[in-house]
Amino acid sequence: MLALAFEDKKPVGRIFGLINTRFNEQENSSDARFEFMECYNDAEVAHELLGFIENWAKQKGMTKLVGPMGFSDKDPQGFLIEGFDKQAIIATNCNYEYMINLVESYGFTKKVDLLDYIIGIPDETAPVYRRIFERAEKSSGLTIHEFKSQKQLKTLIKPIFELINSSYRNIYGFVPLDTEEIDEFAKRYLPIVDPQFVKVLAFNEKMVAFVIALPCMSDGIKKSRGRLFPFGIFHILRSAKKTHKLDLMLGAVDEEFRNRGADVLMGMKIFESCRKRKITQIESHLVLETNTKMLAELTKAGGQVMKRFRIYQKML
Repeated sequence: MLALAFEDKKPVGRIFGLINTRFNEQENSSDARFEFMECYNDAEVAHELLGFIENWAKQKGMTKLVGPMGFSDKDPQGFLIEGFDKQAIIATNCNYEYMINLVESYGFTKKVDLLDYIIGIPDETAPVYRRIFERAEKSSGLTIHEFKSQKQLKTLIKPIFELINSSYRNIYGFVPLDTEEIDEFAKRYLPIVDPQFVKVLAFNEKMVAFVIALPCMSDGIKKSRGRLFPFGIFHILRSAKKTHKLDLMLGAVDEEFRNRGADVLMGMKIFESCRKRKITQIESHLVLETNTKMLAELTKAGGQVMKRFRIYQKML
């Protein structure tokens, strides 16, 4: 459900409501979601937008409204609530601080937070991590695969998303992706993936872990002013080559191979690639605050929380 708010024939706000029936069936819930909410700092407009989606959701038999959340947890989610002075990155929401007050004043409360970490790349790998890497490389039976061309990556699409579907099942908001969704994600991101920052671990030739990262394109996207043509695409590609920051996008480890050094193996290889490209920082992208193991790994690697996003909820 798409809605625009007008004042004297001038658009002053927008919102998108949706119901992910597969998620509701999977979780035995009756949630509706709102996404892509934008408006000026006007409580009347914000409340009209939220009220419109709330009434629509009630008519559909829903009992809770959550958001911002899209069809998938791969869509931008949560309002930014901390880190407004930091640069936005691809596939995350960017909102004014007043949006928090507008949503909370309508009765929304916290559902869950997502944290975004920044990690510095050390000039050299600490001896303790080098020892862990060498031990894991010898004893785990895992083979590390690295890539030089996008053509090599095309064969990875199916096994990557099969691993995502199996390993993300306990992550809030996730629903296994079907073939159509997988094709859409591949078309969206494959053209901008840098093979140098894709690492895969295999056991007996079967993929059991992977990580995908992108050189930060935010400066180029900002300079292009949201337009790819005629020159925007060149600004974006140039910024990806000149950046000193890497954005983590996707990663997964098969449950059977967790706590066996897979994260260290991939992390060390990513660090090596960063040093070759003179990249000095990695931004983690969004990690659920309930994912304590991942948060502990980021902290152990020297990461610090840079941004916080919040998904809100309201009973109907």
